[in-house]
Amino acid sequence: GNDHVIISIRDNGEGIPPETQERIFIPNFTTKSSGTGLGLAMCKGIVEQARGSIWFETEQGKGTTFFIELPIGG
Repeated sequence: GNDHVIISIRDNGEGIPPETQERIFIPNFTTKSSGTGLGLAMCKGIVEQARGSIWFETEQGKGTTFFIELPIGG
């Protein structure tokens, strides 16, 4: 039924290289010179606490789309 909502967020960046993809949700992983690398890890924790899921599709040179699926209602 329609008991889930899916949110998608797309960028038009460089995409996520294969060696980075499996580490993207790990706390303290970052490719930036400043920052804690906690953003996506925290997102994943929040989404999973809500019994949802988060994943992404990426294409080198084209960008990345993140998907968040959340249950609606009780």
